Amino acid sequence: MSGGSEPPPAASRQFVDTNVLVYAVDLTAGAKRAVAASLLEGLWSSRAGCVSVQVLQEFYVAVTRITRPLIVDSEGGAVTAQYACWRTHRPGPEDVLAAIDIHHRHRVSLWDAMIIRSAAQLGCAVLWSEDLSDGTTYDGVLVRNPFLPSNG
Repeated sequence: MSGGSEPPPAASRQFVDTNVLVYAVDLTAGAKRAVAASLLEGLWSSRAGCVSVQVLQEFYVAVTRITRPLIVDSEGGAVTAQYACWRTHRPGPEDVLAAIDIHHRHRVSLWDAMIIRSAAQLGCAVLWSEDLSDGTTYDGVLVRNPFLPSNG
């Protein structure tokens, strides 16, 4: 899970939403697991993957939840630590205020607006998510749903 020695240009950076990371470890996700794992493998190889602190938190909670854990707690921490090695946005108060603006302008949830803001702040060209409208550009970031046949 390591890439080459030189980081990719900012234009090739790609932000990954929580759901994609979760599907990659979900043994019950079928075809979505394969698609997510392949996408993430490519992002590891190219060193183009980006996340935010929010995504890291959501991922850990989703995969270690008490009612239906996808992986054991210690493994959840280890996998989260691996993704923390990616280029990571650490939002501040100004990002929350900007996300509120995105929330109002684009009529998306505040949590999705924070994801959009983080992707934009990292200079990502693409945001991989199934939670936002595929093909829509928000603040310069193009949303792609990796689980649609045209994007997989």
